[in-house]
Amino acid sequence: MGELEGKVAIVTGGANGIGRGIVERFVEEGARVVIAYVDEDAGAALADKLGDGVVLKKTDVADAEEVQAVVDFTVDTFGGLDVMVNNAGISGAYRRFLKDDLRDFDRVIAVDLFGVMAGSQRAAQAMVAGGRGGSIVNITSIAGILAGAGFIPYRAAKAGVIHFTRSIAIELAEHGIRVNCVAPGNISTAINAQFDTLSVVQARQPLQRLGSPEDIANAMTYLASDRAAQVTGVVLPVDGGASTGRPPEKEN
Repeated sequence: MGELEGKVAIVTGGANGIGRGIVERFVEEGARVVIAYVDEDAGAALADKLGDGVVLKKTDVADAEEVQAVVDFTVDTFGGLDVMVNNAGISGAYRRFLKDDLRDFDRVIAVDLFGVMAGSQRAAQAMVAGGRGGSIVNITSIAGILAGAGFIPYRAAKAGVIHFTRSIAIELAEHGIRVNCVAPGNISTAINAQFDTLSVVQARQPLQRLGSPEDIANAMTYLASDRAAQVTGVVLPVDGGASTGRPPEKEN
């Protein structure tokens, strides 16, 4: 049996990049999955590929009514909800702070922070109603751990996800709901192609390997599974050590 056999999960942003890797791994581990994705065609193509245990529900996570709709759809379709993965996110454009007109702020905060809040709340309500507890896993970023220049709304939103996760882990523990977050860094996906390269890895992270969506999916599977029954309120960087410190200079 797979680690997630019998569990029902929602993965927001689940048709591309890290989200796609999570969906594929969850299915391999026996979960039934609802892909909550704003692009209906991309989400439907992945659901069709993965079989009857995977369905799509078009969802904009910045809209609380659509978030509620995907939770209701999941419960109606599969009879409950055990795992909520709040993965959907956008970065906005790179601008230095003094020249940033903050045009991306509202949308970045709406997707990256409000979407996580709404997804966590509506999923937790369904989990409490179902009476069997559950696991909520939020995606933050090492940009929410490490300070840096540019992408300031994104960095602020991802830092907010960390504190939000820890706070609701305290609130929801009495209901048997665990809440954790994973902080990816230097993960090779199409959206990160200009940043997550071997040269970046060599300069920024102690482990000299480029991460993949499968690395994040491994961490997510653990936190979603019963092996993590005593784990809540944790921020798990999956970044090759980048958030710990830069590698030493190469010796001549």
